[in-house]
Amino acid sequence: MAETGFKKWIITITVITASLLELIDTTIVNVSIPQIQGNLGATITDAAWVVTGYSVANVIILPMSGWLGSFFGRKNYFLASIIVFTIASFLCGNAQSLSELVMFRILQGLAGAGLISTAQAILLETWPPNQVGTATALFGLGAIVGPTIGPTIGGYITDHAAWRWIFYVNIPVGILAAVCTYMFVRATPSDGKGKPIDWWGIALLAIAVGSLQTILEKGEDEDWFATPYITVLTVTAIFGTLLFIWRELSTEYPIINFKIMRHRSFSAGMVTSFVLGVGLYGSTFVFPVFCQGLLGFSAQQTGEILFPGGMFTIIMMPFVGIMLNKGVPAQFMATIGMLLFFVFSAMLSHSTLSSGIGDFFWPLAIRGVGLSLLFVPLTTMAIGGLKGAEIGQGTGLNNMMRQLGGSFGIAGLNTMIHIRQAVHRNNLLVNINNYNPFYNERFNGYVQAFVAKGKSISDATRMAYGAIEGAVQKQSTLLSYNDAYWIVGIVMLCAIPLVYLAPFVKGQKAVSESH
Repeated sequence: MAETGFKKWIITITVITASLLELIDTTIVNVSIPQIQGNLGATITDAAWVVTGYSVANVIILPMSGWLGSFFGRKNYFLASIIVFTIASFLCGNAQSLSELVMFRILQGLAGAGLISTAQAILLETWPPNQVGTATALFGLGAIVGPTIGPTIGGYITDHAAWRWIFYVNIPVGILAAVCTYMFVRATPSDGKGKPIDWWGIALLAIAVGSLQTILEKGEDEDWFATPYITVLTVTAIFGTLLFIWRELSTEYPIINFKIMRHRSFSAGMVTSFVLGVGLYGSTFVFPVFCQGLLGFSAQQTGEILFPGGMFTIIMMPFVGIMLNKGVPAQFMATIGMLLFFVFSAMLSHSTLSSGIGDFFWPLAIRGVGLSLLFVPLTTMAIGGLKGAEIGQGTGLNNMMRQLGGSFGIAGLNTMIHIRQAVHRNNLLVNINNYNPFYNERFNGYVQAFVAKGKSISDATRMAYGAIEGAVQKQSTLLSYNDAYWIVGIVMLCAIPLVYLAPFVKGQKAVSESH
């Protein structure tokens, strides 16, 4: 039964706040890795496990969060997740060694995965069926804005306080969310009493999904299959996935109920959520690295550039929900969203080393509008036909696919950038020769400039070669990032037909009937 009045809104704010904590923590640590490395005396590779451990733990629990919510009762599981997440945040901030920090980040990731999908399921049951679009839009604010503002918040806190405070700030918010959950969220029955637990399913899921996520997180750094453990994890992920699917289809009490795949809308939504993850997390990965690595912006400046785009998403979300409630087909809005995402990518693919803050406003604004037109319709199409216990299962799988899409997108773009960087470098080096008048003019200009600063001819010549090398490196990197923008845009454009795999229904009509 849906809630009304004040209680409906306090539950909405509570679950969105709790899920926002988890979503921000997926990226808030990224910009603080150098400080963590220096403070705890670790290498940059070892310190990166602070991010990897959280992501792997997160993606293992996400698909089984629906079963956990059903087994323990959705309110109980959600409340426990908030409490453990808050305690883990304190332990992370208080960690005295890297091994402690990684261990507590894994605990934080395990608890955090229970927040996002369970929050969405609670929200869908709190709002009436004819307002599911609005509920999904409100949830989407956190799902899209959280990963975007995470690096900005992390950079600001690290610059003005210390890296430990990126964890401590979760504590008061977590306590408030736990109190509100206990007081206002309606309890649901626990279906786990007397039923056997599929321990084999849990083990195989952890092995399969954990191996896959580790490959995606560490593959590029480890030169992919040139590293033995990446090869072993790949084989483990493949066989683990096949065994897990076989196990879940053959057991009476599965961890993941694959029978919900009979809903064509949900099956299509799984694919489109994966693509959304590629676009959302892929672009969030490329743009900050481009701004900070090539244009010299600080983490805080980069966050300030991203902020207006996030505001466009926030402003548009309620209108998207209203349009869905009034019967505008979700496919139409998702198509427009993908086209806008392509426009955003095409605009940024023409960036230069002299691009300034003003050059990014409209592309990011278009991206913000496009994301609002993507997240809500795609999520509504995926879970609109589910009801009862299927809602929890569906939200968990849907969120896992979006996260995996992001991991695949980041890993793929990172690899592609390195490959294209080498290609562009080779192409540019063709022009570096004494027969090219433009090269000679630039080289002689560097030499004269260094001589004018008091350098000897030999030193000036050596420094001129270094300047040319730096220019080639910057240009090849710029061109590779421009290629990455194109790839993201083309992926979104090619995904448009996937939207129409779902049954063509108008807005929330089907949702209302399913409930």
